Formats: sequence, C-alpha cells, structure tokens
Amino acid sequence: MATNTNSLPALVGSLVSKTNPEVKIPRIIYGTAWKKDRSSSLVHQALKAGFRGVDTAAQPRHYYEALVWDGISKALSSERIKREDLYIQTKFTSISGQDPKNMPYDASQPLEQQIHTSIASSLKNLAFPGSGESYIDCLVLHSPLQTIEETLQAWKVFESYVPSKIRTLGISNTTLDVLEAVCKDGKIMPSVVQNRFYPATRWDVPLRKFCREEGIVFQTFWTLTGNPGLLKSKVVNEMAEELKKAGITEEKAVALYSLVLGLEGTSVLNGTTNEERMAGDLEGLITMGTMIEGAWKEKWEEWLEEFKDLIGEL
Repeated sequence: MATNTNSLPALVGSLVSKTNPEVKIPRIIYGTAWKKDRSSSLVHQALKAGFRGVDTAAQPRHYYEALVWDGISKALSSERIKREDLYIQTKFTSISGQDPKNMPYDASQPLEQQIHTSIASSLKNLAFPGSGESYIDCLVLHSPLQTIEETLQAWKVFESYVPSKIRTLGISNTTLDVLEAVCKDGKIMPSVVQNRFYPATRWDVPLRKFCREEGIVFQTFWTLTGNPGLLKSKVVNEMAEELKKAGITEEKAVALYSLVLGLEGTSVLNGTTNEERMAGDLEGLITMGTMIEGAWKEKWEEWLEEFKDLIGEL
C-alpha cells in the first residue's frame, strides 16, 4: 500500500510511489485540461494557492503543455518553490486522441517513434529555464492502445526512459484486464492509474481493489462533475452542514473530495479555474483532515462507511 508521507493531515499529504520511493504523489493534483491560453496563469495561481502536483499531456487538442510549464516556471521564480517540491506528470496520447492537424509527432511514424518524439517534445516543453535539462515525475499512457500487444509495446518504450528522464510510469482510462496485463508482462509496474470516478464504471471498485493490493495510487478525475448524485446524497449533505459550521465555503465539494480521499490509496485531480476555489478546496481539506483526526473521528468513520456502501465498495 502506498503510504502517507506528510506531516499535514492525511487528506492533503502525499503518497509514496511504490516503484520509486523518492517520488511523492500529492493527494490533490491540479488538472490542466481545457485551460488553453489561461494555462500559465492558472497553474501559477494553483501553485501559489498550495497545490504541489500538476497534471498535463502532450495532447495539444486539450492541453497546452508549454504554457503549463510557463506557469510552473513563474511559481519556481516567485513563490519560493523548488522543482523537487513538485510532482509533474504528463502523458503520451495515441493518434486516436489527437487533433490530426496539431500533433506532437508524425502520424505516419511507427508507434515506437511516435512515443520517442512525443516524449522528446514533453522534455523540451518541461525544460528548466536556461539549462535545457528536465525530468518528468510520471509519464502516463493516456489510454490503452487498440490491442494489448500494442499497449505492451508502448509500455516497453516508456520503460526505457526510467529512471533517467522519467521517474515513474502510469496509465489512464484503463480497464482492469489491461492493467493486469501491464502489471504481469511489464518490467516496471505502474505507479498510478488515472480514471474517471463516476457511476458509469461503478466507481471502478474491483480495479481500485487491485490498485490497493499492488500499491498503485488511483487518481480520480470528473470527481465532482461526474457525480451529481453523490453530491446530493445524504452523507455528503450531512458532512457539508458540519463543514459549513466550521467556516468552509465550498462545503459539498470538500465533503465529496474528503470521502474519495478517505478511500485507501487515492488522489484527486482538481481543475478549478477559480483562484478562491483553489485555496478554499485546500483549506477545506486541511480543516477536514484535522477534524477527522480529532473531534469528528467517530463521525468520520460512520460517514466513510456510509459512502462505501453508497458506491458498492468491497
């Protein structure tokens, strides 16, 4: 099991990568999809607010990777943050997920060369100012390829960069059978799995169980937007009322984030574009984490059990 390594309350600490203990995976990560020209300013704001993890991709259709790094660079120079304090992950996206008119590689290239070219573009986009040097904390396969064989071929190329330029690997939008195949046949285990957390997949209960058993961190996205039903649930509303009394403004969001983070070995992507929400979500989770270790300990255990029953947790 990936364990918490931070003195902050458990909900906002970090988890240690099982495959590389030097890599600390924040429990809440700033997501940069669809930020476009605002990517730089929003990433800078998120880091200023207290985020220490950033998720991006070499997929110009939805991510502006170079602008994401521009925002990180501004934070490094103005917010007294060091690169080693940050967790930065990016993705290789196959042809099916790219804009044919704007890709980081030539679609006519063989798969292996596409990956090399994409990684080279990411390392260039994420280079330290003035030095040209860079490294990636986690390279994520954005989605499995059309066959298991192609997916494993891609994974083998990924592995060739570890640990010199890429410290850990991950996979997104995956099913349990693909994940099991990668874990069985790959030389390097995934450090993270990044999937939607929503009713259509029944919240990936068996997959998350496998991740817990193997020490893989499960990163959730669409945690709020994909779960209007959970946001209306009795347990979330009851928690929200208590949080409101404690002065937390985004009480329902903080309640649901807290419950998801209460599931073992999870982290959450948060892509808010509101600077007040950035700080508010973090402050709310710190407050929640402090309370569940103290005055709300018994309530928290009841809330978490109710939430697990709601999503069919094993």
